[in-house]
Amino acid sequence: MTRSRDLGVPLPGRTGEHNALTDVPGVEVGFTTLVEGESVRTGVTAVLPRGREDFAVPCAAGTYALNGNGEMTGTAWLAETGSLTLPVLITSTHAVGACHRGTIDWVVRERPDVAAEWLLPVVAETWDGYLNDSTAPTVHSGHAVAAIDAAQAGPVSEGSVGGGTGMTCYGFKGGTGTSSRVVSYGDDEYTVGVLVQANFGSRRELTVAGEHVGAELGADNPMEESWTAPSGAGSVIVIVGTDAPLLPGQCTSLTRRVPLGLARTGTAGSHFSGDLFLAFSTANPGALTSRFPRTDEAEYESLRFVPWGRLDPFFEAVVQATEEAVLNALFSNEEMTGHRGRRVPALPTERWRGSRLGSWGGGGGG
Repeated sequence: MTRSRDLGVPLPGRTGEHNALTDVPGVEVGFTTLVEGESVRTGVTAVLPRGREDFAVPCAAGTYALNGNGEMTGTAWLAETGSLTLPVLITSTHAVGACHRGTIDWVVRERPDVAAEWLLPVVAETWDGYLNDSTAPTVHSGHAVAAIDAAQAGPVSEGSVGGGTGMTCYGFKGGTGTSSRVVSYGDDEYTVGVLVQANFGSRRELTVAGEHVGAELGADNPMEESWTAPSGAGSVIVIVGTDAPLLPGQCTSLTRRVPLGLARTGTAGSHFSGDLFLAFSTANPGALTSRFPRTDEAEYESLRFVPWGRLDPFFEAVVQATEEAVLNALFSNEEMTGHRGRRVPALPTERWRGSRLGSWGGGGGG
């Protein structure tokens, strides 16, 4: 798997060990990837903010929609409480229901006591109908369970894996990408990690490390030549995680910086792209609970958080990691042919492997 930094693309900021969302302590990511015959190019991605062991412990969280032509379930309750529990799943548009059911099935199996109250899973989607027969009932609840079961810490696969299997980005093969940044805060260091499911952008818009390369790479663009959807249609889901102690409203502020990172890759935000973002903080375990009261005694919870006036380095980390995660989804990919013989080429990374690498003189931190 070749990532953008491997080819010397100059990207700013200091990454975590794996340059992935899983650099945030406790976060686990898993995939179910489905590639069968000519018409199955789909899957499920699972993000567990506190891992399997502590999945029911709430995290402070917030969401933001740059454009609402998409779906992310559970956000009404998240907005009400500022609290996220359960795994977060990302999949194909028409598989949201199956993944919602699968998340419930997994919780019933693992923690029937948690399932006994109520469950409002977060499931987000982008549309893979160019390469995948998206109206077929391919994804079922068991695939969602398998993705959660597969979740682990450490390096994260990128490209055509999980929910990103059938996705496209800027007219090239897109899908799953991730990145992270380390933020110094006094004597402490925190990590901001990002995972994207990239299925957006018009070829002419593509920008890599500030260089507008889309026009030069306009050839071999079968989606634009033969597809009925407008150029740039699609969607993008972005999950931001951090171990920095933040309020729910501050998590929402992180999500509002995601579009700035996406814009660095060129997109203007198509009307036909559902651009939905979620951010969570794994600090303050034990706070923001919403369970049924256990006694008649008064209870209180406390939150420790970074002051609002000190958030700029975390905003910068979100922007940088979002840009790099999108580029990694492109660079870590291969050409794919799928439903009805439709083909999507891979980003021609040899452009950066040769003369460009020499002229740029290496990477941008690590």
